[in-house]
Amino acid sequence: MTAPTPLQVRVRATTYEAEGILGFELTPLAPATELPAFTAGAHIDLHLDKGLVRSYSLLNDPQERHRYCIAVNKDAKSRGGSRYLHEALRTGSLLTIGAPRNNFPLDETAPHHVFIAGGIGITPMLGMVARARTLGTPWTLYYSARTRQNAAFVDTLQAQAAETGGTLVLNFDQEPGGKMLDLNAIVQALPAGAHVYCCGPIPMLEAYERATAGLPPERVHMEYFAAKDAAATDGGYTVELRRSGKTLSIEAGQTILDALIAVGTEPPYSCREGICGTCEVRVLEGTPDHRDLVLSQAEKLANDRMMVCCSGAKSRTLVLDL
Repeated sequence: MTAPTPLQVRVRATTYEAEGILGFELTPLAPATELPAFTAGAHIDLHLDKGLVRSYSLLNDPQERHRYCIAVNKDAKSRGGSRYLHEALRTGSLLTIGAPRNNFPLDETAPHHVFIAGGIGITPMLGMVARARTLGTPWTLYYSARTRQNAAFVDTLQAQAAETGGTLVLNFDQEPGGKMLDLNAIVQALPAGAHVYCCGPIPMLEAYERATAGLPPERVHMEYFAAKDAAATDGGYTVELRRSGKTLSIEAGQTILDALIAVGTEPPYSCREGICGTCEVRVLEGTPDHRDLVLSQAEKLANDRMMVCCSGAKSRTLVLDL
């Protein structure tokens, strides 16, 4: 597996979007005038200081090729990514990024889109709203944040709702009289045939999964920003690499990716949590122990691919296309 060639971009503008949230506009380096095309819900990997790689959703209109826009929440538990972007990145800085990839696509055949966003989970929804506007598809967005000061892009969303007839419902659960979104009520009130999308903190996504359990799976979409389950590190199995002819013994405390890095045969990787999809590898034989949040249940049952950063093996041997 060959890693895509990284791109260099310039930080054209840095903007304050909400309490703890900065926006970054990234543009191509001259003489280039366009960046690779992307679809609503896509993200890019940012290659940061000291080998850090972090994924951020593209929030601008997918029709735009002259820029990528992202927004970053300064996480109090940051492992270095959001802190670096907030404290070290400046307008005019050069930045290395990966080409866009999409694990959270908009279903453009849906008759109605219902979006549910919590906090910084609003970012992929912005591009989806823009695409729905282009397609002329009705949309409803439920946007929850702790307070109005913590909610980014509200003015933009209100303008888009007024322009297109979309419905925007704001929910500030820590303001006086505030309460958590009633996801069960939202799902029960879905328009006929509507597709529903959710991105936000883990408790919201877990509640969303429960609320949508009775819907056809093809109408339910979600994206996690953090891992739900610990990586598979029990070890005790063998991984055969079909193309390179190597055989690896996976030891306790080790992921498959750790073992691949040790022998210099690793695929491209980024988050190491099973949420970005970068390290997907084809499985030729054996049964993976899937721990990622990228593959659907049907895709996991097929057992023909896996994320080696977090998933392990249920069989004694896995044969990978590496």
